[in-house]
Amino acid sequence: MKQVLILAAFALALVAPAHAQMLKPAHVPAAAKATFKAKFPEVTSNTWEKEGANLEAGFKQGGKTMSAVITPAGELLETETDMTAAQLPAAVRAKLASDYKAYKVTEAATIVTADGKTTYEAEVSKGGKHQDVLFNADGTLAKK
Repeated sequence: MKQVLILAAFALALVAPAHAQMLKPAHVPAAAKATFKAKFPEVTSNTWEKEGANLEAGFKQGGKTMSAVITPAGELLETETDMTAAQLPAAVRAKLASDYKAYKVTEAATIVTADGKTTYEAEVSKGGKHQDVLFNADGTLAKK
C-alpha cells in the first residue's frame, strides 16, 4: 500500500508541471518584472508562470484575484480579473443560459487587453470536460 501511495505522489509530481510552469522570480526577465511593478505598484506579492512564450503574474488587488500577461520584453498584453458567473453582463448570462444550458459555468473573468478592449471569459464544463468561451459585453462570441 505504501508503494502505491509513493507511486501516486510521484505521478502527480510529474503531471503538475505540465499544467502550469511556475517560475521563480530570479527566472523572470527584468523587463517583465519592471512592467509589472510599474502597472501594479501597490501589489507586494505575486507568482509567476510561463504562458506560452509569455509570462503570467498572478496576484490579488483590491480583494480580487487577478493576473497579468506580460511579454519577456516587458509589454503588458492583458489583465484578467476573476468574478462570479452572476457578475457577468446580463447579455452574456443570457447567451450562456440559451446556448450552454447543458453546461455549468465553473469560472468567470473580465479580460482587458492592452488596447483597452474588454471581453468576458466563462469556463464551462460538461461531463468532466472544460472549455473557455469568450464573449463581448453584448453576448456575442469574441475572438481571442
